[in-house]
Amino acid sequence: MIDLFISAFVTLFVVIDPPGCAPIYASLTTGASAAQRRSMAIRATLIAGCILVFFAMFGEALLSFLHIDLDSFRIAGGIMLFIIAIDMVFEKRTERREQRAEKVIATPEIDDVSVFPMAMPMLAGPGSIASVMLLVSQNNGIDRAFVIFGALLLVLLLTLGALLAAGPLMRIIGNKGEAVITRLLGVLLAALAAQFVIDGVKASFNLG
Repeated sequence: MIDLFISAFVTLFVVIDPPGCAPIYASLTTGASAAQRRSMAIRATLIAGCILVFFAMFGEALLSFLHIDLDSFRIAGGIMLFIIAIDMVFEKRTERREQRAEKVIATPEIDDVSVFPMAMPMLAGPGSIASVMLLVSQNNGIDRAFVIFGALLLVLLLTLGALLAAGPLMRIIGNKGEAVITRLLGVLLAALAAQFVIDGVKASFNLG
């Protein structure tokens, strides 16, 4: 159970990437009061959590309804996570997030950024949705599901903390520090994504 918790925590932490979300949130909420920033951070985390829990609980049933084999989804999810990992290593993911943030900032009528783009697609994006679905599908049983949800809760709490402390955190870490952390997390995510693909291929072709 401890190994499962660590594996789930590392996977979700790398995909959601709290340190990478902090600077984007800081730029999105420039000019907002401390109370507004706090409120939006809490809402974004709660909404993202609800979305991820929904897909963790009902994602497999949705796949079954669409006649999609779980092993096929495992392979597709692994490939998707690997692409995200490459983007992280070469800083393309951060660049896209910054561009998305600039578009939101340039639209005066958008004041509340908690739902878009923070909750979706930054926190509960395709990568994190695929990750929770794969983790739950690979670990049957209520006890294992609670372990995974516990890891998700911890990651979301750390994400909330990063969003609340976005301003001071950026002053401490700096742009170079954030780039180093993002690249390291990208390498870890690439290894985890490769394992998802290997597991899916093994199960599909009965390779044991």
